[in-house]
Amino acid sequence: MSTIITPNQTGLKPVIAKPELLAPAGNLEKLQFAIRYGADAVYIGGQVYSLRANADNFSYDEMREGVKFAHAHGAKVFVATNIIAHNEDLGGMAEYYQELQNIGIDAVIVADPALIQACKKAAPKIEVHLSTQASTTNWRSVQFWKDEGISRVVLAREVSMKEIYDIKSHVDVEIEAFIHGAMCIAYSGRCVLSNHMAMRDSNRGGCAQSCRWKYDLFEDGFNFEEAEKNGAKTLFAEGDEQYTMSPKDLSMLPYIADMIDAGVDSLKVEGRMKSIHYVATVSRAYRMAIDSYFENPKNFKIKQEWIDEVYKAAPRTLSTGFFYGSPSTQEQIFGEPDHPIPYDFAGLVMDYDPATSIATVQVRNHFKVGSKVEFFGPDTFFAQQVEQIWHHVTDETLDAARHPMSLVKMKVNQPVKPYDMMRKEL
Repeated sequence: MSTIITPNQTGLKPVIAKPELLAPAGNLEKLQFAIRYGADAVYIGGQVYSLRANADNFSYDEMREGVKFAHAHGAKVFVATNIIAHNEDLGGMAEYYQELQNIGIDAVIVADPALIQACKKAAPKIEVHLSTQASTTNWRSVQFWKDEGISRVVLAREVSMKEIYDIKSHVDVEIEAFIHGAMCIAYSGRCVLSNHMAMRDSNRGGCAQSCRWKYDLFEDGFNFEEAEKNGAKTLFAEGDEQYTMSPKDLSMLPYIADMIDAGVDSLKVEGRMKSIHYVATVSRAYRMAIDSYFENPKNFKIKQEWIDEVYKAAPRTLSTGFFYGSPSTQEQIFGEPDHPIPYDFAGLVMDYDPATSIATVQVRNHFKVGSKVEFFGPDTFFAQQVEQIWHHVTDETLDAARHPMSLVKMKVNQPVKPYDMMRKEL
């Protein structure tokens, strides 16, 4: 727990334990990259009881492999079982949690009391973390859940920074908070818009993100044909796009010191459906910021390069959500398109020959001679222009790398390592 321990030697700030960086992992590959790029723990979904039914999710065998990899790297694995259950969902819970315990899962994330009870009875060795779906916003609720045996509470996204301080001062239990990723138009995900618009239950893993669609509002009798002729505007017309319920994404990277000082034990990144480029980029940026803070808390300053990094993987513009007050129109996307991601994940480094400065790269998206690219990894970062590409077997000169998952060779300006990534500027 990142609770206050003792005053430090300067007397200016208390000593705080380094918080956990918790990253999403929609599949085994993402789990491995999240941990390689700095995550202390990952959260995944199984084949049942998860709110991301459309993610790849994990079979039992994949969970075993993921746990083995994570524990070998000093990281933990949590499994989301955070649906709001109906009667037909109740069968098989005990067996599922027992299997998770046998696999070595470190904790489960749960929202429904029925699942909490099932887990605690069937798998008492697994920690139970209360999901943000439980909408916990005050210290008395946190105390209630602690008394029920919950070891960590994932706060609702609607909790402010001041409220976090209050909660930590009243209750000695681990607190987890989202610091990056998509926000929900509903109260901590308790939404039925998808149920009505797409007949997919958002609280049982089927959210269609209907809030991200374009909507408009028309006065009674609105004439579309006349509007097209004379340029009349609808009631929601602002800018080029009719986004009316789509929140900007959350990013607390510029204010990471506030999250640490508030005593948040686990800093959580949203995005089990996102790419490995997103997972690696965001994990790496927050890892650098957190580590930098603890190297020198007194003189810590945010670096612009960290902020630039998260924007390279951001599908929308970013905001601070509810942490410093209720969101205004500035935290919503009105009349503007989603923030275009300025980079494309182009390749993954598989090997490197220091004698020739030639890297073997697995192609993920098209790039060509002349493309401006960046190489980055846990300890790597540099930009260059692609000068030469060769077939990895025949050494035939290529003008472009066109086929995803194929291997090519290319000259690089600085040393690279396996699992470093290459992204292309769009």
